[in-house]
Amino acid sequence: MKTNSKTKLTGRVIFRGDPGYEAARKNWDPHTDRYPKVFVFAQKTKDVSNAIRWARENNVPIRPRSGRHALEVNLSQVNGGIVIDVSDLNTIKLDKKSGTVVVGTGNRVGRIANTLAKQGFIAPFGDSPTVGIGGITLGGGIGPLQRTIGLISDNLLEVEMVDANGKVILANKNRNADLFWASRGGGGGNFGVYTRYKFKVRRAPAKATVYKITWPWAQFEKVLKVWQKWAPSVNTRLGSELSIGPKKGGNVIMEGLFLGSKTEALRLLQPMTSVGTPTSSIVRLLPYPEVVKFLLLPDPIETQRFSNQFSSGFGRKPFPDKAIKSMRAFLEKLEEGPGGFYFLNWGGAVSRKSPRSTAFFWRKEKFYVEWNSTWIKPSHAAKNIALVRQTRKKLQPYIVGSYINVPDQGIQNSGPVYYGGNYARLRRVKAKYDPKNVFNNPQSIPPARGLK
Repeated sequence: MKTNSKTKLTGRVIFRGDPGYEAARKNWDPHTDRYPKVFVFAQKTKDVSNAIRWARENNVPIRPRSGRHALEVNLSQVNGGIVIDVSDLNTIKLDKKSGTVVVGTGNRVGRIANTLAKQGFIAPFGDSPTVGIGGITLGGGIGPLQRTIGLISDNLLEVEMVDANGKVILANKNRNADLFWASRGGGGGNFGVYTRYKFKVRRAPAKATVYKITWPWAQFEKVLKVWQKWAPSVNTRLGSELSIGPKKGGNVIMEGLFLGSKTEALRLLQPMTSVGTPTSSIVRLLPYPEVVKFLLLPDPIETQRFSNQFSSGFGRKPFPDKAIKSMRAFLEKLEEGPGGFYFLNWGGAVSRKSPRSTAFFWRKEKFYVEWNSTWIKPSHAAKNIALVRQTRKKLQPYIVGSYINVPDQGIQNSGPVYYGGNYARLRRVKAKYDPKNVFNNPQSIPPARGLK
């Protein structure tokens, strides 16, 4: 043993200097890599309990990690800390009769969506197959199906979590209901280490329509103006993602799905297909498992070449020309890699829930927006990070809030920005389940003071 501790680490344990340490250290975004003291790859819930107890006995900071997709530094790794990696907890148990699935927190979104699609069920997903179900669920979980079935967290029925004392807790609407409420949008790494989720699932249609339309970059303003009026009010079975790449080498892509026929999809898409001069247009009716494959193209699971800085927000009305001008300035300054702007339409099932019914607050908006700058050389980091944060300042009058799963540590006093009117209640839940603030990171929820 390399430390003095009553508790022994169990699972697959890799200390700094051990074989496999470098591979364990690699996240999707190289900018977020750190040098932890030890990685514990939990094989069962007990390994998580032991890791938490060991960390507390040795006074070592804790970072839970599932999909390695943390988009900011010091969230899923920390120098000298312990990373409790739950990626091996990846069971999937579908109960067709009750329409529920119990999944280990280490599953990647694509694995769940593809597995369930083959069995005739819809599992929600975002825009990447390799994001961990753990992280995406706890922060809300947005994606192209949300207008039909709600956020990923809206489909959550129960969680299993290990608390700061290493104790296993179950939370659902009848038991530890306050923790269950907080787990639906309160963000990962705040209350404990989650090990299992139970979701309600629904039957998939035999077939659905996917689409992908591309325009030249120079037409982005035209396309965006029409999209921002059309997308939030179009049929709620239609999910639409709009991506605008950098001026240098980028283009404009709208893709998504419609849970219905190709004929109806073409009719609904008509306001968009008649804008500008699309360079390519794909609209296809596919068997549902193929729909999932079309929208979740494989992306590199481990480290990609590019480092990123992201920021995000929600729009209540279409961007005026002044906002679009700031977008253009950002897109013209991007020098390397695949950065840009990304929009997702809101409404439907997302907006039918009230902002206080779960911890996810931003329900009534019209669209979600995020933007990111990318770089390869570490010496280019500072200017790219500054560019993203300056753009946030310029767009501030036109957006509200920010999405905890796309964090930006440039946001000061971030609690109310991520959680809106739910922040005070989240602090009370934190005080109850983690009063000593064992689970903390640069933007985590602090416990409310003065609460027993």
